[in-house]
Amino acid sequence: MGDLSVEVNDESRDLAQTLKHKAIDAITEGKLNEAIDHLTEAIMLNPSSAILYATRASVFVKLKKPNAAIRDADAALQINSDSAKGYKIRGMARAMLGLWEDAARDLGVASTLDYDEEISALLKKIEPNVNKIREHRRKYERLRKERKQKATERERQKTQAGTKNGDASSQTFGQVIAIHKATELETKLSSSSKTNQVAILYFTATWCGPCRFMSPLYTNLAAKYPKMLFLKIDIDEMGDVAAKWNISSVPTFFFTKNGKEIDKVVGADKASLETKIAKYAA
Repeated sequence: MGDLSVEVNDESRDLAQTLKHKAIDAITEGKLNEAIDHLTEAIMLNPSSAILYATRASVFVKLKKPNAAIRDADAALQINSDSAKGYKIRGMARAMLGLWEDAARDLGVASTLDYDEEISALLKKIEPNVNKIREHRRKYERLRKERKQKATERERQKTQAGTKNGDASSQTFGQVIAIHKATELETKLSSSSKTNQVAILYFTATWCGPCRFMSPLYTNLAAKYPKMLFLKIDIDEMGDVAAKWNISSVPTFFFTKNGKEIDKVVGADKASLETKIAKYAA
């Protein structure tokens, strides 16, 4: 955010408004980076303007920079909690990251504050994915609660049996390993713990567009960092496992080491995934 301690007078406010108009003209002409520059300068002059942050956030969405858009939308909403544009743009950015429920929530608030056709169209577009996530959660929540203690003990026993029969040396290095059974996952994680190896659990679904966007990168990273364990889990095929890991959106990536979660990436955030994998591979 800009420096909110900056004193804003009529002159700086007028200059900021002029820069905003220049930014809008630049957007119309397709000069998005130029628009960002104008809006950034305007924010420096008037850091208490929610609409300036929301407008820059909308440009970041056009530039396909959802994380930057979310930061600006958060700033707009911090200044004005009733900013319809702030909620709308943050919802659009979250949808780009595959955060379907959060996106739907933001767009719903935006529609309540200031309805427009674009919001309605966006909600209709993401609604099927939201419903699939919610259906998945309802389907397995009851089972997870009822069987939690018994399942934990059963998985522990299966893990012990699998560890005796499994051979860590049989692991395929440099490739993504698809997991089809809970016992298979436990065996892989147990083996990685014994060798102090970082394991990554990639939760995905065949119907998930952002997952298809991330899968080629995940495969390439597995080849690039063969000393790490790259696992892939389909939430529809492995519902119990997804429920155990409290999956609420896909794609989701969990990093584990020695049996403990050490980090995660939620959404189709390529830069964050690459950065964290490089960090833990070092």
